[in-house]
Amino acid sequence: MKVSIIVAVANENVIGKDNDLAWHLPKDMKFFMDTTLHHYVIMGRKNYESIPEKYRPLKNRTNVVVTRNKDYQAPDCVVVGSIREGIDAAKVNGDKECFIIGGGQIYKESLEMNIVDKMYITHIDEEFEGDTFFPEFNQEDWNLRILMEHQKDEKNTHNFIVTEYTKKG
Repeated sequence: MKVSIIVAVANENVIGKDNDLAWHLPKDMKFFMDTTLHHYVIMGRKNYESIPEKYRPLKNRTNVVVTRNKDYQAPDCVVVGSIREGIDAAKVNGDKECFIIGGGQIYKESLEMNIVDKMYITHIDEEFEGDTFFPEFNQEDWNLRILMEHQKDEKNTHNFIVTEYTKKG
């Protein structure tokens, strides 16, 4: 089974502010939804709680919430104590590719644990104020492929490029 990260990152590695995204890009959101459909999506508790209630849990996916709080309840979700437990749940249930969808600490731990096979990173060419960041990684360890380039328009107000990084070796 593949373990993938999916994330949108602005300049300076900003991925969020005040437990929310700092941008609105419907085309990138569609890419996220299409890519993760019918897969396990693994996220930290704060990231889960940042999803507007009407969209929680994310439809047509198995939502896995990672938290140290053993009493935490997330209706219609799998609650686990570690990223590895979430990955194991996906594997046991036959998922071919599970997705780590945030937040910053979960991304950082996943990369430090060296368990990520692929990353789908939307690079947004814009400066945003943020308090949550995607961790630095050595790009020489990854093969890069551009999946989509999008120029800003009336619905998507920023230029962005969707990339796929596949681990070398």
